[in-house]
Amino acid sequence: MKTLDIYEELRTNPYPGRGIILGKSADGKSAVTAYFIMGRSVNSRNRVFTETADGIRTEAADPSKLSDPHLIIYAPVRVLGNKTIVTNGDQTDTIYEMMDKQLTFEQSLRGREYEDDAPNYTPRISGIMHVEDGKYNYALSILKSADGDPASVERFTYAYSSPIAGFGHFIHTYIGDGSPLPSFEGEPKKITIPDDMDAFAEGLWDALNADNKVSLFVRYIDIATGEAKSRIINKYEKA
Repeated sequence: MKTLDIYEELRTNPYPGRGIILGKSADGKSAVTAYFIMGRSVNSRNRVFTETADGIRTEAADPSKLSDPHLIIYAPVRVLGNKTIVTNGDQTDTIYEMMDKQLTFEQSLRGREYEDDAPNYTPRISGIMHVEDGKYNYALSILKSADGDPASVERFTYAYSSPIAGFGHFIHTYIGDGSPLPSFEGEPKKITIPDDMDAFAEGLWDALNADNKVSLFVRYIDIATGEAKSRIINKYEKA
């Protein structure tokens, strides 16, 4: 698979929607994830990422402007033991609860489908990172309608065992802007992952469309120790 420049991918797409990156740093020491959200409406742009005890949540930047929390207020990142769950919706909680009951990542999503936001039928994208005893693997999932037909749900899971240092995979909700919004197609995109978390976060943020970007989260987890460091960038300040 061709390796893409993640910054160029973002610069040339004004509206990838929400995106998940999972991979391994170039020095092989860190499990890496990034998650970003974008918005076109006042309601979807009125958000910030805030830290929680086991991850992050979206919250209204200005609660007085929040018109509909449905589909925009959720926990994108939660940690369950040695697993880090990253998604673009409330399926984060579904995965957390089902995996806590010993179901697999794929099994935990069988009761979910694309978002109920006709006519877009936005895909639900999800990722899982497993760091334990100096080993690391990850998987990505997308649940989507069949070419915009809500009568058919398509489910794809991509698993990456023993990932290669310096590389990762990027999946996002939309091919680009449009009406209705066209869903992501194909396999997750192969990209490069640097060692420097701050440089990666700043590069991603700078590459996202200035009008549509809302928030970005980046986390590097030391594969040997499990110690995590994170970075949050919000376009809007919380009122």
